[in-house]
This record gives sequence, C-alpha cells and structure tokens, in this order.
Amino acid sequence: MDNPIRLNLSFYQREDVVKISKELLGKVLVSHFDNVKTAGIIVETEAYRGPDDKASHAYNNRYTNRTKVMYEAGGLAYVYLCYGIHHLFNVVTAKKGMAHAVLIRAIEPLEEIDAMLYRRNFDNLKPQLTAGPGVMSIALGITIANSGMDLTHPNSNIWIEDRKIVVKPKNIIESPRVGVAYAEECAGWNWRFRIAGNKFTSKAK
Repeated sequence: MDNPIRLNLSFYQREDVVKISKELLGKVLVSHFDNVKTAGIIVETEAYRGPDDKASHAYNNRYTNRTKVMYEAGGLAYVYLCYGIHHLFNVVTAKKGMAHAVLIRAIEPLEEIDAMLYRRNFDNLKPQLTAGPGVMSIALGITIANSGMDLTHPNSNIWIEDRKIVVKPKNIIESPRVGVAYAEECAGWNWRFRIAGNKFTSKAK
C-alpha cells in the first residue's frame, strides 16, 4: 500500500479491548530504531481487561510504577519484563483510568527482515524469528525503555499501520491466553486470537 494509515487515538480509545484485539490482527506493527525501519503483520494478540480480569496486571485496580501507564488514555505502549528477560510489548487501550491492554504476541516479518535476523542472530527466515512476544520484541528492537511511548505521535519510534489487510472473523482462532493458569476462572477466557494457518503464530498451548 502506497499510503498506509497510522492508527489514531480513536482506534485505541474504545472500551471493548476484545474487539480491538481482534481488529489488530492484520495490522502492521512498525519500529524505527538506529535508522532502520522494521515491520511485520500482527498475527497473534491477547486481551487484558482491568480491573476484573485476574490475568491483568491491573486486576483489582492494582496501581504500581510498572502498571501506571495502563491507566493512561489508550494509544501508548506498555512494555514490561517477563521473568526478568523478555520485553513484552502491549498496546494500552480505552479511556484514561480503565487499564485495558492488548499484548502483541507475534508478527509475520514484512520489511527489513535482514535487520530482524541480525538482532535475533538468525541466518535465515523461520517462524521462530518472531513467533512469540519476547522474540518479536527483540526482532523489532523494542525494550522496556519504550514503555509509555505514544504510538500515535508522528515522531514515535513505534506505531501500528492499517494497510487494508483483511482478516475475516472465520479465520480468527480464539483460545485461552498463555501462561495465566493462576487467574482462576479468567484463565479459561478465550481472549487469545490468532490468524488461522499463519505459521508465525506462537505454538498452541
């Protein structure tokens, strides 16, 4: 597409985080670091909804230095460390104070794949390059230093574009989220969304 459209605040600041999670499938996540612009099609997401979602960092209105960005108005990046190693990239959604977010779990590499390979120390393209939120962030150069970044600002290093890639509802796989067994009844919610048949989604759990 010659003129991709950057997603704006009206896209992010809606209340239905599940709907947004599905609509992010097929959108293109772009990063621009060190004069290198990398991009990939979002193929897997997970929805998290504070304060009633026991899998959310903002469950029961938990407010910490880490989670405070989740309470800001939608359109910001929320990046946190998992197990002290993996930088996981989330998109804050909804109005200020609602603490909803979407975890971007996987992308299909699209632009500057050589740069992604270099960052991951890979010799050739394979699903493991970006199939999973931690490795995806490495490939795109995203770290916790980017948490709080405004994805809609024209000078942002990270943003999401609409390139008119259509993902039909029948091609979206809905399943429980990964690694949230502790979340009691919320662990069974089918809030993980994948594009059916896409080899760059992370492994089924």
